[in-house]
Amino acid sequence: MNQQLEDAIADNKYVELMYKVIDKKSGSVLTEVEYPLGYVHGISEVLAPAVTAELEGKLAGDVIEVPIDCSQLYGPRDDSLVIVEAIENVPEEYREVGTSILMENEKGQTKSFLVTRVDKKTITIDGNNPLCGREVIFKLEIKEVRDATDEEIEFGGKVDDVPDVEGTTKVPVQ
Repeated sequence: MNQQLEDAIADNKYVELMYKVIDKKSGSVLTEVEYPLGYVHGISEVLAPAVTAELEGKLAGDVIEVPIDCSQLYGPRDDSLVIVEAIENVPEEYREVGTSILMENEKGQTKSFLVTRVDKKTITIDGNNPLCGREVIFKLEIKEVRDATDEEIEFGGKVDDVPDVEGTTKVPVQ
């Protein structure tokens, strides 16, 4: 078999990659992984399906850019999920931009909101995904592609030995 095909990303291949998400309009980096992300292709769903599909057939060393319209991933922006509240009604530990607040509705369903703005009188929290309404580019750098072990296939990612009281236990690495 051709060596290129053996080392290409396909189902049951262990893949390690670095990625960053870049705002298409401003060019600014919205998020970036600090350490390589490892997963088993076709088993783990660690990236959006549209991104995973673009990785198929790529090799270690490849760098690809995948444009994504986040409205297709997260739906349209919902302005009813943006709440502006008087600052005195909000506990002090939630008065910082970037703070995540888990809220519950009357049915007991929970949703995560993000503090997006704070001024002297008000605080704004938003239940929309932070990427909602944006067009972004996933820039991925493929670090490693190899056959996944049976254990990695079972766990969906890299497995390390971790000692416990009774001996050695296998745990997936996140």
